[in-house]
Amino acid sequence: MIKITTDSTCDLPAHLLERYDITVFPLGIVKAGKLYHDGVDIRTADIAAHVDAGGDITTTNAVNVSDYTGVFRTLSEKYGAVIHINIGSGFSCCCQNARLAAEEVPEVYVVDSGNLTVGHGLLVLAAAEAAGDGKSVTEILSLLEDMLPRLETSFVLDRLDYMKKGGRCSAVTALGANLLKLHPCVDVIDGKMTVTKKYRGSIAKVVEDYVRERLGNRRDLDTRRAVIVDTCGDDELASIARRLLQEDGRFEEVLEAKAGCTIFCHSGPRTLGLALVRK
Repeated sequence: MIKITTDSTCDLPAHLLERYDITVFPLGIVKAGKLYHDGVDIRTADIAAHVDAGGDITTTNAVNVSDYTGVFRTLSEKYGAVIHINIGSGFSCCCQNARLAAEEVPEVYVVDSGNLTVGHGLLVLAAAEAAGDGKSVTEILSLLEDMLPRLETSFVLDRLDYMKKGGRCSAVTALGANLLKLHPCVDVIDGKMTVTKKYRGSIAKVVEDYVRERLGNRRDLDTRRAVIVDTCGDDELASIARRLLQEDGRFEEVLEAKAGCTIFCHSGPRTLGLALVRK
């Protein structure tokens, strides 16, 4: 049997993690000088309340080598092999740490997703399905290698204060965007986040324009699965994306997810994204 493991940054819903028995390593979240663990003893609402009350932005900590090694060693005693899929190495040193740990444990294979949130999650899900179908390590690694460059992960932001506080955009940029009611669209390209467009208007209108453009009349999309992810406390933005995907009608399955604390630390509330796969 092959065991699939991953980082909490994959943002897959709990019911899928449970269905495929996927082991998740939580990243560290530092709030007010105290270390928490993503999705274990801290939630996104805790971060939002802290920041809204005037607190400093929370920061993230990678999973350390020791934690990876301990779990890999335990799992290797039960399974024939472990395939671990990391958040992209361009976003965190988790991948580097997991690879160092894998050197100490036989039959552990580490995959750099080159991605984050549900783009990362789509790889994890594909690997888990393949493992459940009895595919070999070689077959699963080949599947992931083929799929990785075809992933398309993007999102639109309502607020820039989280990115500003986290040092990912300047105060001047944030102020200008707020005054002009601009909302950046960020794409994951070559393992890095890149602003590809700026939308204007309310975030609800922006989400509608963004989803319509992402789907368009494109013929290059794999229509088996699409994923909506958001950081909202309500269903307003997800409902817009859901409706447009339903109206599009091409996708066999539309999954929905809430981003975890690691992603929320950088994007803030009322962010919505899509993960698609090209043919």
